Amino acid sequence: MPELKQLHGGHAPAVLAFELANRTYFAASVSDRGDDFFDQFSDRYNALLAEQEAGVCAFYVLVAEDGSVLGRFNLIDIEDRTAKLGYRVAQHVVGRGVATETVRELCRLAASRHGLRTLRAATTHENVASQKVLTKAGFILSGPADPADLGGKPGRWYQRDLLLQP
Repeated sequence: MPELKQLHGGHAPAVLAFELANRTYFAASVSDRGDDFFDQFSDRYNALLAEQEAGVCAFYVLVAEDGSVLGRFNLIDIEDRTAKLGYRVAQHVVGRGVATETVRELCRLAASRHGLRTLRAATTHENVASQKVLTKAGFILSGPADPADLGGKPGRWYQRDLLLQP
């Protein structure tokens, strides 16, 4: 059974393998991270851990029984009991409800562990799968997103009030 775990230093090799294995798949719906991301992975990974330690962000990985990463689920820019949600799942688990169930679980953790009241998530107009995940997880459409927030692509913001929804 996959388990949602808060990111730590020991996850680095599995996270890198996940990103490399799914790079082409992710690039079809979100901006590619670029070669620099992979060339400087250790430095970037350590910077994420430092942000998490400072309480600015909270990063999670969905880990399979074999230790591989099935998805990344992030609470970004935590401030005033609000955060942005970002996530990506491995291509081989898409369409199985993994993203929806894990986003629901992260919503519970955002409220109970991190004291958050509101989560926001942006998705491009063309990323219908992500829109479905957010809607099924209790998010509602809250308005247009600036293309600068989505790698130059037009999109929309979704929001979930963690106090009003289970």
